[in-house]
Amino acid sequence: MKIETMTSFDFAPADMDSGLFFDAVASRLAAGGRAVAYFAVPEGGAYRLVMAIAFDRDGRAEVYSTAVIGPFRSLTPSFPQLHLFEREIYEQSGLKPEGHPWLKPIRFNTPGSTPGVADFFTVHGSQVHEVAVGPVHAGVIEPGHFRFQCHGERVFHLEIMLGYQHRGVEKKIIGGPDGRSIHYAETLAGDTTIGHAWAYCGAVEALAGVNVPPRAQALRGLMLELERLANHTGDLGALAGDVAYLPTASFCGRLRGDFLNMTALVCGNRFGRNMLRPGGVAFDLDFALIKELKLRLDNTYRDVENAVSLLWETNSVSDRFDGTGVLTKQMAEGLGIVGPAARASGVGLDTRRNFPYGPYEGFTMSVSGSGDVYSRAYVRWLEIQKSSELVAGWLDALPEGPVSAECGGLKPGGAALSLVEGWRGQICHFAVTGADGKFSHYKVVDPSFHNWQALAMALRGGEISDFPLCNKSFNLSYCGRDL
Repeated sequence: MKIETMTSFDFAPADMDSGLFFDAVASRLAAGGRAVAYFAVPEGGAYRLVMAIAFDRDGRAEVYSTAVIGPFRSLTPSFPQLHLFEREIYEQSGLKPEGHPWLKPIRFNTPGSTPGVADFFTVHGSQVHEVAVGPVHAGVIEPGHFRFQCHGERVFHLEIMLGYQHRGVEKKIIGGPDGRSIHYAETLAGDTTIGHAWAYCGAVEALAGVNVPPRAQALRGLMLELERLANHTGDLGALAGDVAYLPTASFCGRLRGDFLNMTALVCGNRFGRNMLRPGGVAFDLDFALIKELKLRLDNTYRDVENAVSLLWETNSVSDRFDGTGVLTKQMAEGLGIVGPAARASGVGLDTRRNFPYGPYEGFTMSVSGSGDVYSRAYVRWLEIQKSSELVAGWLDALPEGPVSAECGGLKPGGAALSLVEGWRGQICHFAVTGADGKFSHYKVVDPSFHNWQALAMALRGGEISDFPLCNKSFNLSYCGRDL
């Protein structure tokens, strides 16, 4: 079934033969498709496998499904981007993907399972040693376990074990939408409040047949780009801190707060909570507030430009960034990674351009790089420039009209695929409704779900001392991946 993003479609009983299903999705992935979601939906005593495949160059998505009652054919050996999806299906449904190389737990949400207790990959050889880090870390970092197989300083393999932040949010949303549903979406990943809230609202609006007013769309875009500005600015400061370059680290740490304060100025919350609602937004801008935001944006952007320029002008920083943690374009495409990390490896994927929505019609930004830490840092700077330009443009020319539309009941027996470009990359929400028009299944794919394995591959062959820098250059979410 071919669909466009943020549109609803009938979720009729699966009539595709399972053999035909696997042959069809394999051919579509081989033709350049990218799996944005792959999951199992309970149906009576069986399950339905659902895969959404995006064709980024064409701005088109296709959804395939089939009924299964037992083991199914693993596609991971041919398409590594599916390895976590198939492990998740096995963990949540018990359906075994036969031929999968390693069905290790990813969230430990099965009865009797214990976080951190699992088989780990081991490298054997003379003088090969193992370094285990976490899950408890210094500071305020979320829990995650990292296990390095090393020879001296050289890393042969990094295994990342997460799941400690699993909260069962997807199950909490089932039975909605209700008063709590939007709050679950906002807190899927706390630093991506606007991104996930917009993806949730897009799914609800598609199923309700609601057209969001142009002014509300522009305000959503403004808030999403402020979220991007805050996080990219903070990341560049953190990268500077990881190489002990304190001027940029100190400046950007403060400037991130200035962007967060702009968000609070609009809706009263520094992370943007309570701003988005199905049908539109909860707060509008008057002339005085627009004027204040423009003044703050100009001043903060100018300070960020000065602080970040120090990075590119300092040889000791460039020497540390250049050639560290390289992720090739081939590897990035094979793993199906998204966001700035993908663009830094030369993968031309940006949902705002490939699947334009809301105020992003006509969005253009071409970025590429060599896939190292320097590229991942520089892509952030390019996006800061673009986001500032977008916010300034919307503040100068906000459409007139209301900021919300009435959002009624959802289409019974329907489904919707909603894609949004969060600051880490593409966010996917896939909602399914039952005969009562309530959510019968809800699937979330945070960009970190795609990208954690990319961090492991980027470190392979490097030195273990490169890990903090590589880790920060991706800056992935634990809770967004663990859900």
